[in-house]
Amino acid sequence: MTGWGQWRVIILHSLDPPWPHIIDVPQAGCWCSLRRGCAVPGVLGLLAGVGVGSWLLVLYLWPAASQPISGTLQDEEILWSCSEASSEEALLPALPKTVSFRVSSKDFLLEVQVRDWPRWLLVCHEGWSPALGLQICWSLGHLRLTHHKGVNLSDITLNSSKEFAQLSPRLGGFLEEAWQPRNNCTSGQVVSLRCSECGARPLASRIVGGQAVAPGRWPWQVIVALGFRHTCGGSVLAPHWVVTAAHCMHSFRLSRLSSWRVHAGLVSHSVVRSHQGAAVERIISHPLYSAQNHDYDIALLRLRTPLNFSDTVGAVCLPAKEQHFPKGSQCWVSGWGHTDPSHTYSSDMLQDTVVPLLSTQLCNSSCMYSGALTARMLCAGYLDGRADACQGDSGGPLVCPDGDTWRLVGVVSWGRGCAEPNHPGVYAKVAEFLDWIHDTAKDSLL
Repeated sequence: MTGWGQWRVIILHSLDPPWPHIIDVPQAGCWCSLRRGCAVPGVLGLLAGVGVGSWLLVLYLWPAASQPISGTLQDEEILWSCSEASSEEALLPALPKTVSFRVSSKDFLLEVQVRDWPRWLLVCHEGWSPALGLQICWSLGHLRLTHHKGVNLSDITLNSSKEFAQLSPRLGGFLEEAWQPRNNCTSGQVVSLRCSECGARPLASRIVGGQAVAPGRWPWQVIVALGFRHTCGGSVLAPHWVVTAAHCMHSFRLSRLSSWRVHAGLVSHSVVRSHQGAAVERIISHPLYSAQNHDYDIALLRLRTPLNFSDTVGAVCLPAKEQHFPKGSQCWVSGWGHTDPSHTYSSDMLQDTVVPLLSTQLCNSSCMYSGALTARMLCAGYLDGRADACQGDSGGPLVCPDGDTWRLVGVVSWGRGCAEPNHPGVYAKVAEFLDWIHDTAKDSLL
């Protein structure tokens, strides 16, 4: 297993640091490995004889069993055959949020929903503060609060049944008790709120995974370069901020800060030499990053000058607070890394592919990574290894759609080989780092 300086979409480009070093994954008890057997040959022979007879009986009595099965059923079958299958992951029902927020795309009016009330309520301006606005933007997956004001009720059109909520100044904005229903607002004003723009693809084109990407398809994708040397990918969070993998920066930690550049808005790797790029002012790796197992594999880059947002350069949204993308969600990984498992070929053009999210329980089974994934990791890919990230893709984005908004769910981190069966890609789980990202960037957002 290597760090994701070597990844596998078998989409990407190299000179990325060597995948974080190979991590030994015990194979004992792995009945489902597609690449090597793990059981005693004699036992296998006996099981094979019994298996053939049973299979013929199944085919005779139940012809439908010979038809292809879905990826979900394959996952469950493999998990059942692994040694950890007896300790199934308890799937607890997700509790509804106590307080939820949304902002109207038409007039930017803030609305709140409290669990005990079924309707969305406009927020009275009384008790409002910019600090609360920033918290709400964070909870919605944005990095910044860009504008807020009170809007006169006389200036907006309301239906006759519209209700309001007023915030108690003594309580925080995320407590159910802090909000009280009202028939009107004493100030005659409600809150209008704008958060930083993110997650949109103005020039998005329809290209099947594993093929070259047109400009603007993934406007947050950047090249993190040491001089003119491609080291890793990254994702734009704000004009001054880029997120990448900590192992990318750790591999070159003795390099001069002034040598680092971020190149945004490019789809061809060959034009990097003619592209000035943005100088990196600070490199902030997560303080708990471990080079041994790549836990906490995330880093923020503060740019000296802001990126100019356009149709081809923009920010990706973070996951919303408590947002969960279930296994099977169709997400996308992109980069310039190697395009074959032998690490022979790289692509000059940005490549992408779709990969489904897999359960941590499955990826931690004896058939796959034998418990190597921590709570700060997630995995995505295919059990047959058909598509993956590869060396050169480290630090790049794993994004999932949320309606028309794209959210950064993972950062390319590590994996065993490239597109190996039963060894999908492993990513830093961005949802676990939201507080750290906000705390790190909040004092210097522009």
